Amino acid sequence: MAADNRHQNEEILAVRRADGESRTLAASLPRLVLEARRVAANVIHGLHGRRRAGSGENFWQYRRFVSGEPSQRVDWRRSARDDHLYVREQEWEAAHTVWIWPDRSPSMAFASREARDSKLERGLIVAFALAELLVAGGERVGIPGLMNPTASLNVIDKMAEAMLHDEKTRASLPPSFVPSSLAEVVVLSDFWSPITEITTMLAGLSSSGAHGTMIQVVDPAEETFPYSGRVEFVEPEAGSVITAGRAESWASDYVARVALHRDQIRNETNRLDWLFSTHTTSRSAAELLLFLHAGMMVSKGGGRSTVKAGRSA
Repeated sequence: MAADNRHQNEEILAVRRADGESRTLAASLPRLVLEARRVAANVIHGLHGRRRAGSGENFWQYRRFVSGEPSQRVDWRRSARDDHLYVREQEWEAAHTVWIWPDRSPSMAFASREARDSKLERGLIVAFALAELLVAGGERVGIPGLMNPTASLNVIDKMAEAMLHDEKTRASLPPSFVPSSLAEVVVLSDFWSPITEITTMLAGLSSSGAHGTMIQVVDPAEETFPYSGRVEFVEPEAGSVITAGRAESWASDYVARVALHRDQIRNETNRLDWLFSTHTTSRSAAELLLFLHAGMMVSKGGGRSTVKAGRSA
């Protein structure tokens, strides 16, 4: 009987916690949507897809005229230089899919006094703004396990609606799936998950040859550990409590552990030709959006140009 009561109490607490999270998210989403659109409007947009022949504004190549084609397609200036007729082809900016994963787990709700937003708010603002830029540039955007790729101009509204109706557990990392080789993946998380879980996620997402960017969104307090005296630290997802008698004595070990964790992530992303950077919520959302935009530039052959990332995003 005691075990049944404990399970029932845990279920009630879980329901209350989920209800509180959903109400908080529902209340804040309109503001986040407006902020995302404001940020997106301030960033130059227009990502390009794979280059191939088709309708477009930019010249791609000349090719031989094929019998039966309309004569108005002939480029007479180019043809005058040779014994053949040539057609001027334009570049087709093919839409490719970008999967965006904003971590909405309980640990993302943390915000210290130095932060402009909570980690959750910052991740959502940037995810929404990036989606709007991508769709405006002709791309499709999806959320792994939550929203199929779409090129709808109302992509932010679709993302927000999908999140509000999401009844699954708020996982830190995206669910297991295999994106196409031409897809891009953007993961916005605090990445405080065990390194084994992170490497497993990366192995699955990169197995098809897809490229991606991992942004560790952190609060300023998580960078510097500005605590002293007796402090109780509560793990937001498991609910466990650790008490430090002299918290300041933990600072150096904490900073070293964080550095090691990041080095392990960076080593894995470098091996897979992915990008990794950190972003502190005391900095501007536009700065991170610009970094992501630059890192997702697509080269002529369909690959992507590499942007070296440090801790500046």
